[in-house]
This record gives sequence, C-alpha cells and structure tokens, in this order.
Amino acid sequence: MAGLWFEEFTVGRRFVHEIRRTVTDADNVLFSALTYNPAAIHIDHHYAATTEFGRPLMNSLFTLGLVIGLTVQDTTFGTTVANLGMSETTFPKPVFAGDTIRAETEVTALRPSASRPGQGVVTFAHVGLNQRDEIVCRTLRAALIMARPA
Repeated sequence: MAGLWFEEFTVGRRFVHEIRRTVTDADNVLFSALTYNPAAIHIDHHYAATTEFGRPLMNSLFTLGLVIGLTVQDTTFGTTVANLGMSETTFPKPVFAGDTIRAETEVTALRPSASRPGQGVVTFAHVGLNQRDEIVCRTLRAALIMARPA
C-alpha cells in the first residue's frame, strides 16, 4: 500500500510529489461540462481572447482536484476514509492548457478521531506549482485516515 497510516504522519513532514501532469484544453472542457459550468472564460476561446488572459483559464476546481490528486500516491492511497474539508484555498496564478502542474505537501496538524476509534484526522497544506515554479493553488485539507490495523 502506497499510503501512510495515521501513525506514520508527523507534523512538519514534507512531501515533494514526483508525479506531474500537463493539463489540456480537453481536460478543461470536459471538467466544465461534467460539472455543468458553462462559464465562457473556461470553454469559449473567442470570448477568452477578449479577456485580460487572452485564452481560456483552466477551471479552478479542476486545478484544486488535480493538486490534491497528485498528492494521493505518496500520502493517503488506500488509507483515506474520507476528506473532511478544504479551507484557505487560493489560486494566486492562473492555469492554462499546456501548463504542467506538480504538488508539494506539508502535514500541519494531527489528532486521533474522537468519534471513530482506529482513525485520525490529518491536516495537509497542499501547494500546486506550474512549470515555472509559480504557485497556482494552495489549500488546507483535513482528511480522516485509517490507523495501522492492530
């Protein structure tokens, strides 16, 4: 199993995730369609050409999901019970088709679950960066993680 058990996390532990992903226009259109987001800034090249960006922006929720997804193999693959929430999510720089996104993570808090024995809450600070090492996404994610089986 690639993921870590609750007891294997320590506050301050950092991960530089190896997997990267170049995003495409098709990703953007498909994600926007699947989530019923018809915003022209994401799916209309003609409209987007008239904006300050000059081209479609990647849907920010796609960016958030991708950044979190890029972290799973090193941290929570097979040990996650549930995501409990994200907070303090920001998108300091835009993402465009053709950008290559990577992620880094720091564990910021740990606590055993008060209501679910054998599980604990881990808070991750995830950062998404593009190919120029510009931060494109930041988020704090709380996840319920399994403890090592007895």
